[in-house]
Amino acid sequence: MTTAPDADAASAEIPDFPPPRSAVCPFDPSPEMRSLEQYGPLTKVRSWGDSTPWVVTSHAEQKSLLADPRLSAVFSHPGFPSPVAPAPYAHRHPGETDLSFVGLDDPEHARLRRMVSGAFTLKRVEAMRPVVQEMVDSFIDRMLAGPKPADLVQALALPIPSLVISELLGVPYEDHDFFQTNSKDIISAVATPEVRHAAHTNLAEYLDHLIGEKLAKPGDDLLSRFGEQIKAGELTRREAAAMGVLLLLGGHETTANMITLGTLLLLQHPDQLALIRDADDPKAIVSAVEELLRYLSIVHLGRRRTALEDIEIAGRTIRAGEGVILLGELANRDPSVFPAPDRLDITRDARRHQAFGAGTHHCVGQPLARMELQVVYPTLFRRIPTLRVTTDLEQLPFKYDAVIYGVYELPVTW
Repeated sequence: MTTAPDADAASAEIPDFPPPRSAVCPFDPSPEMRSLEQYGPLTKVRSWGDSTPWVVTSHAEQKSLLADPRLSAVFSHPGFPSPVAPAPYAHRHPGETDLSFVGLDDPEHARLRRMVSGAFTLKRVEAMRPVVQEMVDSFIDRMLAGPKPADLVQALALPIPSLVISELLGVPYEDHDFFQTNSKDIISAVATPEVRHAAHTNLAEYLDHLIGEKLAKPGDDLLSRFGEQIKAGELTRREAAAMGVLLLLGGHETTANMITLGTLLLLQHPDQLALIRDADDPKAIVSAVEELLRYLSIVHLGRRRTALEDIEIAGRTIRAGEGVILLGELANRDPSVFPAPDRLDITRDARRHQAFGAGTHHCVGQPLARMELQVVYPTLFRRIPTLRVTTDLEQLPFKYDAVIYGVYELPVTW
C-alpha cells in the first residue's frame, strides 16, 4: 500500500480531485478515482479553491464517519469541501441553507427532518405503488404511440418522478418545465454561484407562493401540512419553502437519472436485463434495484463534511476544521463488502450499499425512490422487449458537468 500524502506533503504528491469520468467506462469510477484506493482508506486530495480535504475511499470508514456527530454537514463552515464554487452566505438568516436540513446538524436537522419523514414511510409509499404503476403504463402508452426514436429521458424517466413528487408535495405538474430547468442549474457543477443561487431563489419563491395558497385553502399534500406547522408556530415560511425546494429537487432529479442510467446499463447487459424482465418473484426485482443503486452510485462527487473535532480513524488524524469527502462510488465497489464489485450481478445481496448515504443524513426519500425504480424497470422491459438504444455509447451526452450523474438524453427505439 502506498503511503497517503500528509497535509504538509508537496503539492505534486497530492492528487487533484475530482478526476474526470472515463468515457471508455462511463458507468464506473474512473481509473484516477480508483487509484486513490492505493493510499488506504483515507488520503489527502487537492480540490476546489486549492483546498486539501481528506477523501475516504473504504466502506467501513465511510459508514463510521457518516454516523459520527463530530463531522458537520453545515455548508458555511470555512473548511467545508464544496464540490463547486460556494454560493454567498452573508445574505442568509442564521442557520439558513439552500437545501434545508441537508446542510444542518442536529438538533435543527432532526427537527426539520421529522416534519417530512412521515410522508416517506414504507407503509405510505407502498400505498402509492398502484398509482405509480398506472403512471408508468400511461407514459409508456404515449411513448409507444409517438414517433421513433424517442428520448427516454423526456418520455419516461423525467416525467414519472416529477409527477410523483408533484402530487406528493401539492405542486402543479404543469409547472414541471419551470422546476426542472431551475433544478438543472442547482445541480450543475459548472454553473456560477450566482446562477445556482438565482435558480434556488426562483424555486423558493415559487414554493413560498404555493404555501401561501395552501395556508388559505389546504389540501391533502405536504405543502398543506407545512401550512399547518406554520400556523402552529413549528415552522417558518422560509423553512417550509427551503424544505419544498429540497424535496422537489431530490424527488425527481436523482430518480430520473437512475431510471435512465439503469436502463442504459441493463441494455449493455442483456443477460441481466432478461432476469428482470422474466422475474416472477417481486423479491428478485427488489434485489435488482439494490444492485443497480450500488453499481451506478449517481451521487458521484461524494458526501461532504467538516470535522468539528480531531478524529482518529484508520491510523490517520482528521484535524478539526478539515474537510472530508466520502466517496460512495468507491464504498460501493469495496471488494471486502461486495465480491467482484465491478461485475453487475442483480442476484447478489447488495443491501449494504451506500447509494443513499448512512447515518442521520441518509436520504429521507429513499423508500419512494426504491419503489419507483421497482415499478419502472420491469414494466418497461416487459412492455417493450425489443427496446434498444439508437446511438453508440460514446456518443451519448453523459452528465460529466453535474453533481448527480446520468445522461441528458437517451434515444431509443423498438
